[in-house]
Amino acid sequence: MVVSVLQAQLFFLALTRILAMIIHVPILAGPSVPTQIRLSLGILLTAVMLPWQPVPPEAASIPFIVFAVDILRELIIGTLAGFSAVLTFNALSIAGELMGMSSGFSAGRILNPALENTGSSMDQLFLITAMLIFIAVNGHYSFILGIKRTFDIIPLMSPLPQLSVQPLLVLTSQMIATGVQLAFPVMGTLLLTDLTLGLLAKVAPQIQVFFLGVPLKVGLGLITMGLSLPLLLPKLTQMFHSIGLMSLKLIGG
Repeated sequence: MVVSVLQAQLFFLALTRILAMIIHVPILAGPSVPTQIRLSLGILLTAVMLPWQPVPPEAASIPFIVFAVDILRELIIGTLAGFSAVLTFNALSIAGELMGMSSGFSAGRILNPALENTGSSMDQLFLITAMLIFIAVNGHYSFILGIKRTFDIIPLMSPLPQLSVQPLLVLTSQMIATGVQLAFPVMGTLLLTDLTLGLLAKVAPQIQVFFLGVPLKVGLGLITMGLSLPLLLPKLTQMFHSIGLMSLKLIGG
């Protein structure tokens, strides 16, 4: 079988868009994933998603300048569509950060190589748990289906649609609000704990409330997060299943 230059160029354009999208999902092709794995996953997804249309070997290839512009367009589309995953995982990071700040874990920060930022121990624990849930509820399938739908909405070598900043602003505000909502159980419990310790300090000033409160808030924070996970599971599932839909909204689909 002879593969024409045009067919190879179309494959490369599709690969560019797919790689620009999947690198935003830490568990699929994040910074901690080896480059060989990311590239192999991108090639595999491209081979599956790109409909094979035999092109005669003598078919004219895309001129270099046009091909360079097409690559830039695919990078823009893939980056914008993949930003839905950035919003989703940053919402989880906001929730974990608020939990860690309330429980006293923010005093010690460690590097998270998956998201390339620093956070507290509780932040890392919540993010790791959320990523496991992401796999368990087939969130990666929803994201891959979203990738496939982008080719239906914006085919290869088609003009770049008119993009609007409004969907990006709306989705960003929604994800920030979602992150705060996910942290509400832990934040509420620790707020009540602070109020109780404040009353205790007034009633019994001889008690060292600070030394009593630090381990108490740490323990209550971990227990509350563990107990609230079953309640947060429907919200997390909805978030992960809507990643593909958010990708389409960001590119005007």
